[in-house]
Amino acid sequence: MRHLIIYAHPNENSLNHQFLNTVVDTLESQNQEIVVRDLYKTGFDPVFSLADMQGQRMGKVANDIQLEQEYISWAEQITFIYPIWWTGLPAIMKGYIDRVFSYGFAYRYDHGIQKGLLTGKKTVIINTHGKSHEEYEQTGMDKALTLTSDNGIFIYSGLEIIRHLFFDKADKAASENLEIWKDQIKNLYSEHALHY
Repeated sequence: MRHLIIYAHPNENSLNHQFLNTVVDTLESQNQEIVVRDLYKTGFDPVFSLADMQGQRMGKVANDIQLEQEYISWAEQITFIYPIWWTGLPAIMKGYIDRVFSYGFAYRYDHGIQKGLLTGKKTVIINTHGKSHEEYEQTGMDKALTLTSDNGIFIYSGLEIIRHLFFDKADKAASENLEIWKDQIKNLYSEHALHY
């Protein structure tokens, strides 16, 4: 299976980076094809410019966007790994969506009806956040995050979400929790889980 991992965290010592390594190691042990797009390392420009906007209207995208779209077209499964900052995607990941998930590539409108164009691709989203699950549930933030990212971005574009994992209290993660979380990720990426 062709796996694309889109990763956004600037710190190589972060929990997110450990999750990235866990996903890569698990997939490599299964001899899967893997491409990692580390948005900070590649220096991805997240600014959706006027030129981007005008280009999309003409059905053209910048070279850096075309490259990312080629990776997405190649992939059978896409994993997104990023922290929740200020109740949403980090700016670099939001900019990736703004620029790469362009009209005519990720979605279009047929006679006024929206259509996702990335159908047939499976998706896993792995997020960390500082607050507890309980706090998110009490405020309704858990539902808001699912609605805005899962429905508003991924499903909207036609992607099939296998799982969306939220790891809470990530800034105070105990080592025993970390091992449990890594096991969850490993189990998710077992061949059985990805081919149902």
